[in-house]
Amino acid sequence: MKKSNEAKIFGTDGVRGRANSYPMTVETALALGRAAGKLFRRHNGKHKVVIGKDTRLSCYMFENALIAGLCSMGIDTLMVGPFPTPGVAFITRAYRADAGIIISASHNPYFDNGIKFFSSEGFKFPDSWEAEMEKLVADGLFENSLPADMDIGKNTKIHDADGRYIEFVKATFPRHLSLKNLTIVLDCANGASYRVAPLVFRELDATVHVYGNTPNGLNINDECGSLHLETIQKAVIDHRADIGIALDGDADRVIMVDENAQIIDGDAILAICARDMLNRGVMPKKKIVSTIMANFGFIKAMQEIGIEVIQSQVGDRYVIQDMIKHEVNLGGEQSGHLIFLDHNTTGDGLVSALQVLRIMIETESKLSDLASIFKRYPQSIVNVKVNAKPPLESLDGVAQSIEHAQGILGDTGRVLVRYSGTENICRVMVEGPKQKQVSQLAHSIASAIEKSVAGL
Repeated sequence: MKKSNEAKIFGTDGVRGRANSYPMTVETALALGRAAGKLFRRHNGKHKVVIGKDTRLSCYMFENALIAGLCSMGIDTLMVGPFPTPGVAFITRAYRADAGIIISASHNPYFDNGIKFFSSEGFKFPDSWEAEMEKLVADGLFENSLPADMDIGKNTKIHDADGRYIEFVKATFPRHLSLKNLTIVLDCANGASYRVAPLVFRELDATVHVYGNTPNGLNINDECGSLHLETIQKAVIDHRADIGIALDGDADRVIMVDENAQIIDGDAILAICARDMLNRGVMPKKKIVSTIMANFGFIKAMQEIGIEVIQSQVGDRYVIQDMIKHEVNLGGEQSGHLIFLDHNTTGDGLVSALQVLRIMIETESKLSDLASIFKRYPQSIVNVKVNAKPPLESLDGVAQSIEHAQGILGDTGRVLVRYSGTENICRVMVEGPKQKQVSQLAHSIASAIEKSVAGL
């Protein structure tokens, strides 16, 4: 176990990395299980933790390691098997567990994996809890906290998790409405939703054509799901479908495709739902939370209909934190994380899709009509690989390049440069009135970063 200089193992969304490489090793997973056990064994009585996973091959070893660590600390574990991340948050609350754990690297390829933690209320762990767990893992001092042999935890499989979650998701859709007149193309990304997602839409009477529902441990997110929309775009046309729904590997995000095979991203979905909630009078604060990556056109469109946009850091956990802070019930990201706090405590691709379908039915609108709520500003994003992440202002020529680009755009666009929280990447985003211009400016800034970090 690496310690001291590598004590920082949590990123913006739990622990994540390449499977069998630090920090995503069996040893780390075992220690995290023990750390979680020590963190939550703070009151009398029995303790229990829900554990779910996606369909990656490496999930088996991490699942067993976490269970071993938790049980060794006197915690009972409840396995749900391959299961959407938002489903784990729901089951954690339903079973009144002390915590929930999902083993998943979300939209990443199969060779990556991650471990994310939920509180008993179904919210992702705050930074302070993660810092405490990191210290426990780094110190590795669990011997004095081990329970007596008769108090060791046991592992149990939850057999009704799928049915419970399906009913929970369906309950977010009005009982008097039906999807019977809609044809849906659904892409499950060969991920955690491959069992439950088709059933949700079919039980609501939709005609459903399913793709990405044959996971083999290696094909999760592989040319499918919310990051690879070519297949579902073609399928929408081939099946003359009303809508395409693409989930990611753990089903906490969704990207849609309209009847013309045009992509409807998280910004557009958030705008559609925000206007609907405002019109129905269920947005008391007239505020929503998005991130600094939201399209410039989205922000302007929300302001025009009287909705204030609060911009958080990138990452759904930060969106949710700001939603709670500002008492807001809707938030989301361009990537497709949509959080409806009236329904669930984390991003839920299935719940989000049902909200859009409800709006389509109630307004008798096509998805393309709903998505015309705002004019998207041309955007260019360039990812620069980096080996270190020094302050951007300390990089020679970078601050000047950013300032030059913003000066050209003025108030007609914006420049955003930030390091990824989960990858060794610096993201350069430029938005403005002309695609060619923003592309040139983004590549100019990226070039300055590449030159500056080359010697680091």
